[in-house]
Amino acid sequence: MEILNIQNPLALRIAQTMIEGFNCHYRNMRVYGRRAKELFEAADWPAVAHAVGERIRSYETQVNNAVQRLHTEFNASALDDETWEQVKLFYIGLLIRHKQPELAETFFNSVTTNILDRTYFNNTYLFARPAASTEYIESSPPVYSSYYPGADGSLRATFRKIIEDFEWKRPFADLSRDIGFVLATLREYLGGWPRREANCQFQVLYSAFYRNKGAYIIGKAINGHIEVPFAIPVLHDKEGKLVLDTILLDAWRIGILFSLSRAYFMVDMEVPSGYVSFLRSIMPGKPSSELYTMLGLGKQGKTIFFRDLLQHLLHSEDPFLVAPGIPGLVMLVFTLPSFPYVFKLIKDVFGVSKNMDRATVMRKYQMVKQVDRVGRMADSLEFSLVALPRKRFSEELLHELRTLAPSMIEEDDEQIVIRHLYIERRMTPLNLYLDEASEEQIEHAVIEYGNAIRELALANIFPGDMLWKNFGVTRYNRVVFYDYDEIEYMCDCNFRAIPEAPYPEMEMSAEPWYSVAPNDVFPEEFANFLLGSPRVRQTFLKHHRDLLSPEFWQRTRENILEGRLEDFYPYPEELRFCMRYPEQLKQK
Repeated sequence: MEILNIQNPLALRIAQTMIEGFNCHYRNMRVYGRRAKELFEAADWPAVAHAVGERIRSYETQVNNAVQRLHTEFNASALDDETWEQVKLFYIGLLIRHKQPELAETFFNSVTTNILDRTYFNNTYLFARPAASTEYIESSPPVYSSYYPGADGSLRATFRKIIEDFEWKRPFADLSRDIGFVLATLREYLGGWPRREANCQFQVLYSAFYRNKGAYIIGKAINGHIEVPFAIPVLHDKEGKLVLDTILLDAWRIGILFSLSRAYFMVDMEVPSGYVSFLRSIMPGKPSSELYTMLGLGKQGKTIFFRDLLQHLLHSEDPFLVAPGIPGLVMLVFTLPSFPYVFKLIKDVFGVSKNMDRATVMRKYQMVKQVDRVGRMADSLEFSLVALPRKRFSEELLHELRTLAPSMIEEDDEQIVIRHLYIERRMTPLNLYLDEASEEQIEHAVIEYGNAIRELALANIFPGDMLWKNFGVTRYNRVVFYDYDEIEYMCDCNFRAIPEAPYPEMEMSAEPWYSVAPNDVFPEEFANFLLGSPRVRQTFLKHHRDLLSPEFWQRTRENILEGRLEDFYPYPEELRFCMRYPEQLKQK
């Protein structure tokens, strides 16, 4: 960028207005983080769910407020190019001592892309590349606290200090007992206590991570050159007192806590880049984009993801292809084989069985972001006006786009611009997985499939279209749902038994002999389209026969309406202390 005339008070005022908008947004984010602690202490779980959805919507509210101010106070759409360039330069200057510069850059992009034409979407006017460093930003309170075991070597006292420093007002049922479980599990994991080195310490992120009914303590133990990450879930017991539920010590298990198929955490962070840096030190395989997203900073996650995608395109040559599997009736799906994601856009015309419009589909995808996904629904990154190199599109894919979604694309000699796009982690479609699976793999996948449906129902989500092709198998062999155009809240559905036919011959009719309302669901019909394969049918009936009867669905719906929320654990139940040390708990 060439040096411009910096004596432009209008550009400075615009930059100040935009940073004020961002600062207002992030103050609100920190309020949600602090509020999460209060709601956890109060065990107000409905309010937790409400706060999650409210926090997601708050970003767009602040962006819209900033856009409106720029139009009202500065006639933003009439500003010349030089002024916009200087706005960015002044804005960079305002980030020098800022605690969240990377988020502020993304906020700047969100505002300006609502004002400027797409031809301005480059680093001259936007932050296509980051301009401010996030290294070594000081934080108060600190990003993490360090705890050094005393001269007497008491790890028990150290862990008690770690827990007590979170200052939860609700009492623990038996903190000494739970710390004993933590130490026993840690010693077993390490194969005995190693010799203590001079740098022996525990580093613990200052804020707990709040989600659903739990709070998570995240940290790592350091001894010499050895580092052991840990996560300790803190839950409420049946009497309403706090308990340490387990300690997770494998990086990959901790990584599952941060899976995009789960709800976002609420965390109070002054310097979010410090939290992401710490988390990457214990989960080096986790992209920064996913960590920002899981910390409730989805826009920043999208910014980093798209930068990563553009870098990948520079260093790869494979074409975008139509995704393998049965084509969807609503979504056109394509993939880049060398990149572990799929790209989805809404077709212009849906299949004849889909009675909905584009706005309804978009609303369903937004709904998924605001519910507890319980590890069973893939999160989607939503983008607008995505420009991709035309030469990387296969001819088959170009034909599909022009035929099935012409209103969603613009094309020239250099680029294909997709007006609205969803991007998700790539999984193996369950129907394709089952076609090639062994008997053992089929049993595991079918059990997982039924568990996914069951857990979604308990979390107030009815998948709607439960065909095998709408589920995928993750790299951890979990089955996850990813087709959302027919999802509904369980409490909005009416689960019915099929009434007996007045005459036997009516059962052979192509038309039902009973009335059907729009939200009526008949679970007895599920077997007709799910259990055509004898191998699959036998396993499904063995483990999940109750999903084919209305009683399970009706009982689950009643529990939801009565406010009874189920517990979901993002780790195997056999790791819980109540399962590992049942005798000690009985003694209590």
